[in-house]
Amino acid sequence: MATAITLIADPKHDALTPALLTDIKKRLAPAINGGITVRKLAEGEALDLFCDVRDPKLLRIELRMCIAGKPIDFAIQTHALRKKKLLISDMDSTIIQQECIDETAALLGLKEKVAAITEQAMNGELDFREALAERVALLKGISTADLQRVYDEHITLTPGARTLVQTMNANGAATVLVSGGFTFFTRLVANATGFKEDHANRFDIENDTLTGLVLEPILDKDAKVSTLYDMLEKYNIQQSESIAVGDGANDIPMLKEAGLGVAYHAKEVVRKSVAQSI
Repeated sequence: MATAITLIADPKHDALTPALLTDIKKRLAPAINGGITVRKLAEGEALDLFCDVRDPKLLRIELRMCIAGKPIDFAIQTHALRKKKLLISDMDSTIIQQECIDETAALLGLKEKVAAITEQAMNGELDFREALAERVALLKGISTADLQRVYDEHITLTPGARTLVQTMNANGAATVLVSGGFTFFTRLVANATGFKEDHANRFDIENDTLTGLVLEPILDKDAKVSTLYDMLEKYNIQQSESIAVGDGANDIPMLKEAGLGVAYHAKEVVRKSVAQSI
């Protein structure tokens, strides 16, 4: 089977060395037919290994042995499906480094209380809908000007996020931000990164002030999967041609249904649910 193995590392660690590649080629030999072709994607940061695999299980075992203890992540895909046509991604703690609802709660001195609920929800320990309603109720009275201040002063993009989205766009892919958070923030983040679409929940707002309620319909884990399939149909893309990225329990179904699901700095329950993790 023609296979693409992608290795990813932080360049400051100098982990993707010629010595490592030599070791990988030697160790993987029993699991493949013929040799390995190397394609560098970014010096010291990412590269592809192309080979014909005859024993996928042995390949994964030997590859893990080669990079054990090293700051390297990897993904194994069918060569023909290496290039994706749809990127669908979670926002909080994925495309951005914070949880918007937690940072908003900080304005009321409630960050620790709300963050604890967020953590439990993202670990799959609380019902997402109930946890969302409980947290938003605590935000009653916050203004849209306050929300803008939260974004301007406390929200930062994850390093590489904009490059990821812009690269996918440049290669003709559809890029979609889908969040259990709120459209007030997803639209700002989508504009900052280049996502072509964004889908999220909506605050109930009266006179530029949050009422403490969330408008229906609620975008939860099932809605994220529905959005994935809607985007596949809208852009005429095969399921195998999609990549999904997320970190919380409400992302698991979406990650499992995508052609490639990537758990990014994810909760343990998420890492255990998908094959690829960063």
